[in-house]
Amino acid sequence: MSKLKKQPVIVGISGATGVVYGIETLRALKEIDQPSHLVVSEAGARTIDIETDMSIDDVRALADVVHNIKDIGAAIASGSFRAHGMIVAPCSIKTLSGIANSFDYNLLIRAADVMLKERKPLVLLVRETPLHKGHLELMARASDYGATILPPMPAFYNRPETLQDIVRQTVGRALDHMGFNHELIERWNGGTA
Repeated sequence: MSKLKKQPVIVGISGATGVVYGIETLRALKEIDQPSHLVVSEAGARTIDIETDMSIDDVRALADVVHNIKDIGAAIASGSFRAHGMIVAPCSIKTLSGIANSFDYNLLIRAADVMLKERKPLVLLVRETPLHKGHLELMARASDYGATILPPMPAFYNRPETLQDIVRQTVGRALDHMGFNHELIERWNGGTA
């Protein structure tokens, strides 16, 4: 009998600002020994170049498997692919719109749509501010379909000292919503020392 393999988490990086959330998600998955599949939009690759000192190849190296955004026939485009769930970090409004409207324009959106139809966890780190009613309606629709809307909003009870502390708090919460046990973040303890 073969050993049961861990089901991978799909990580999508779209073109919204905050690609550090996707990068830190990949690092955190490695820390908890959880396999990952990565799909990056064209705008996501551009934002990696703008916002970080990493190359797209550096980011791809953090994942166990990398998929081309245009490969709509990739394994993660099918409900028969065994995935634990998906985190889109960051999730642009364009990507959110595609997900909320089942407009499977590219592999990132198709993989998210598969998570919804298969009733797997889908966590969307939506990045936009301020929000107009159309943004809010898209978030409500995606939530109604089963997605968790988790905008990266910092917590300060843990007294973060660095940008990475703030980013890791959000990534840790995203992993919580995937059902993983981890010690990546400081938990609220009721305000006691």
